[in-house]
Amino acid sequence: MRNREARSLDDLVRPDAVNARVYSDPALFRTEMHNIFTRSWNYVGHASQVPAAGDFFHTQVARRAVIMMRLDDGDIRVLRNRCGHRGARIVTARNGHCNVLRCPYHGWTYHPDGRLKSIPLPDGYADTGLDVNDPGQRLPALRIANYRGFVFARLSRTGPAFEDWLGDARRALDNMVDRAPDGELEVAGGCLRAIQRNNWKVYLENLHDGMHPAVVHQSSIAASQAQQRRALAETGEVPLPVQIVQGNAQSLRELGALEVSCYAHGHSDMRGFREPRSNDTVFADYQAALEAGQGTDNATATLDLNIHNANFYPNFSVHPSFMQVRVLFPLAVNRTLIEHWTLRLKGAPDAFNRRNIVYANTVHSPSSLIKPDDLEMYRRVQDGVTEGGGLWISNHRRGDGEAGDGAHSSALSEQFIRNQYGAWRDYMDAPDAR
Repeated sequence: MRNREARSLDDLVRPDAVNARVYSDPALFRTEMHNIFTRSWNYVGHASQVPAAGDFFHTQVARRAVIMMRLDDGDIRVLRNRCGHRGARIVTARNGHCNVLRCPYHGWTYHPDGRLKSIPLPDGYADTGLDVNDPGQRLPALRIANYRGFVFARLSRTGPAFEDWLGDARRALDNMVDRAPDGELEVAGGCLRAIQRNNWKVYLENLHDGMHPAVVHQSSIAASQAQQRRALAETGEVPLPVQIVQGNAQSLRELGALEVSCYAHGHSDMRGFREPRSNDTVFADYQAALEAGQGTDNATATLDLNIHNANFYPNFSVHPSFMQVRVLFPLAVNRTLIEHWTLRLKGAPDAFNRRNIVYANTVHSPSSLIKPDDLEMYRRVQDGVTEGGGLWISNHRRGDGEAGDGAHSSALSEQFIRNQYGAWRDYMDAPDAR
């Protein structure tokens, strides 16, 4: 059986190409949800989203609804959002506060840690074997890990240990927290949401791709160049949104100089091609606050690490320099929900934190000048791979090196995609996933 399954994977993933079925086959998608998303660590949310005891945040892990809750002792739990009686969803609001979790169907209530608290008319269950103190009656709790405020969860009992899964890719999360003068981050406001008409892997394969910006984003680049000329003529200053869009106008030579690092379990990060530093008073005030909180040497080292984005396979991506967080939710083989959040640096001037909101609206909003270009290309890729016909998708570019933990390449290489498919095969072929 194992040999047949291995041969089947060989028919789908080669060292330098993948079969179009991995993006379009509904049966494979269902297997991915079980073998990859239930066994891997999924980003759930930030601890700041549940600041006080009784606060909750409602989201999903591997297409299962879950509730992240803050307990009285300060701990965080991630519970399945499903009543043990008839299976009804207990929480429907995105976030809120409650002292108990009460099912809206028959009124069963649960403690915030998931223990069953009470049931209506308990006499009706006399001699039935139902025991409210039975651990089996609680809301199932997921395994969780809280890394410097970033909360991850795993559904399956099997899979990599969190420390092993995170590995050296943690440097991007460390850099984000270290950029806060007070050493803490918090979610700033709500999120941008977009349902993309593509397989979840299409999105991840674009995030370190330096070959596409000058082609895909040429219309917004041209518009920003015209706006830059007008702004310089009128005021002598270029607005921040224009500067951000201009980042996509980097030459292939410049993008080829950006280092991309690969890590175990499919993770990767890429050095930044937009300069988060500036010579204005807003950045100067922020740097002064950071140096006061960390010391000059530590602040310099923190700011010197300019990571454009980091991918934590399979559902999480961050942009440390501008405090951006992106969470991926596969909905169907050809539908993916992306949520985009911005984090606030505690202790930083408000004007500096507002810059990160400007970045989010300029780059990640579905109605921005940039994002619709990407969404259109993702859709075109999905349309193409859905045609089938034995199509193979090339991952050959700069394929002369290994694509494992510690491998380095550039933004013009597809090494990081090959690294993702190495993790894909490991998850899909794991004996305990069968």
